[in-house]
Amino acid sequence: MNFFNRKLTLATLVLGGVAIGIAQEAQGNQQLFSEFLEHSGNEFRTATGKPGEHYWQNETDYKIEATLDDKAHTITGKLTLEYTNNSPQTLDFIWMHLEQNRFTENSRGNLTTPIGGNRYNGDVDGGYTITNLKAKVKRSTSSKHIITDTRMQVFFDEPIPADGGKATISMDFTYKIPVKGMDRMGRLETKNGTIYALAQWYPRAAVLDDIEGWNIEPYLGAGEFYLDYGDYEFKITAPYNHIVVASGALQNEKDVLSATMRDRMEKAENSDETVYIVKPEELDNMSLRAKQSGTLTWNFKMENTRDVAFASSKAFIWDAAKINLPSGKKAVAQSVYPIESDGQEAWTRSTEYTKHSIENNSEMWYEYPYPVAVNVAADIGGMEYPGLSFCSWKSTSAGLWGVTDHEFGHNWFPMIVGTNERRYAWMDEGFNTFINYYSTMKFNNGEYPARLNQTRNSVSWYTSPSREGIDTYPDAVNLRNLGMIAYAKPAQGLLMLREYILGPERFDNAFKSYIKTWAYKHPQPRDFFNHMENVAGENLAWFFKGWFYGTGNIDLAVNSVRPYQGNYVISISNEGDIPMPVKMLVTFDDKTTQLVELPVEIWQRENSWNYMLNTDKKVSKVELDPNKILPDVNFSNDSWPVSQYQN
Repeated sequence: MNFFNRKLTLATLVLGGVAIGIAQEAQGNQQLFSEFLEHSGNEFRTATGKPGEHYWQNETDYKIEATLDDKAHTITGKLTLEYTNNSPQTLDFIWMHLEQNRFTENSRGNLTTPIGGNRYNGDVDGGYTITNLKAKVKRSTSSKHIITDTRMQVFFDEPIPADGGKATISMDFTYKIPVKGMDRMGRLETKNGTIYALAQWYPRAAVLDDIEGWNIEPYLGAGEFYLDYGDYEFKITAPYNHIVVASGALQNEKDVLSATMRDRMEKAENSDETVYIVKPEELDNMSLRAKQSGTLTWNFKMENTRDVAFASSKAFIWDAAKINLPSGKKAVAQSVYPIESDGQEAWTRSTEYTKHSIENNSEMWYEYPYPVAVNVAADIGGMEYPGLSFCSWKSTSAGLWGVTDHEFGHNWFPMIVGTNERRYAWMDEGFNTFINYYSTMKFNNGEYPARLNQTRNSVSWYTSPSREGIDTYPDAVNLRNLGMIAYAKPAQGLLMLREYILGPERFDNAFKSYIKTWAYKHPQPRDFFNHMENVAGENLAWFFKGWFYGTGNIDLAVNSVRPYQGNYVISISNEGDIPMPVKMLVTFDDKTTQLVELPVEIWQRENSWNYMLNTDKKVSKVELDPNKILPDVNFSNDSWPVSQYQN
């Protein structure tokens, strides 16, 4: 007989009524542990999850001058973009985003919005008017362009050279500011004037990368943004009685701030306590303004950023405080809000919240790089931009802390780590929701609840037939699922990695390395997975594949606990779709306990395992996942003995 051609069979030894596996099928569950994305590296992205030797991304440097007309509710501006082509190919054209074109009756975004509407409603009487477009490469100039919905293709008479070639694109633009701006920007009428929250307020260059080429998905609603990095200088001309706040550092304080306001700002920049720049009782005191009529032009600069936003109003209360960063550097937290949002239970604490959010995340993950962090009260649930956030003017207490911490957390994802939000919402929303958990626990010794670790509260969704995978594009997802697949599920995945699978030390080392490695760059999902695996030193394909690229669930079970030759055999099984390491707390009859940890590899062969517990004590209870980190979908099989209900 040729024993090498025989299939290896399962042999069992039955002792004392306990079946103990000796050898198991060679194949078993190996498919759960096999790789699922391409790991091999190339010159642009390596197998270790780092940029390759010839990694490239293009640079976009902007100079913008814009005027806000508070009578016609319009923005009129002139933009000059210096575009640097670092790619290895010449470019005959570039693509640009015209997101204000979403606010037209026949836009793709409007035509794909349900009749009953949703969060991403927008006005339909706006849209860009683009004039005087010039696209220059060396001595050649072209005005050729094609506008298609929210995209514009700009052509050159002479291609932009590869490997550092430059082009200059300039144009004039104007549009009506929408009231309803898809919960990302817009106008809010208050007792003391209109609040203008301005984002997607200028034509922006699309990203060309080594993965997709041009990333030109239209702006529909749920999908956010993907942008290159560069330096910005922008000037906003607004009525004299407006306060203008923006991403970046104000360059001309003496021109736009009175001596009193400058003195107060200087005090705030050196104070850990909030200092008023404009007090609630001073909203009608125009003597505080630098001028008493006409307009003021506010000049801002921001370096190495992917975007800028601003807000303008005569209704703003304005306060600020110092942000302390780990390196010893300082930044300034600021808040602007109307009198309707004033109060200690409301926006009076906004700057305190902003300051602590930035400080907490800087200390734990990566230092905040921007000179300011401005929180703006607006008719927007919550939306983030580099150095500036729009949060609901109605938010109070825990709600205001939560939205403030979340929107400023986005400065790490996707502002520093420049992911593609329009495709991979989970890489910014989910990662940010994860870091929010730790920031909330730390803020004011846990003043507000942090609930991300209560994963079993989500079991009804995990078992719902209508659930979708994390990898579903945000514009395609059922909006009822968006909160789970973009925010909660990926965040809970990272929580499991940190608190259950890898442990804090190994996870933090890998996650901080990922942030530092991809700061101001464009990582893809595989870069994240590869980097975490290589730095943590763990093959995590079984988890990443099941959790991030599937709809399967976790269900570990204790089947039996039986005495065997003075010890105990604990029989466990994997009843779910995703294998997991096992943590079980054994309680003895003398009330002492022992934590048993088994590696995930016990499930590589099949879905059952017997563990020999060597002890001379009597076992009274065995409980899986005692800290309840896992969203195990079946609570009833998590412990032994099975609880009996009493009448």
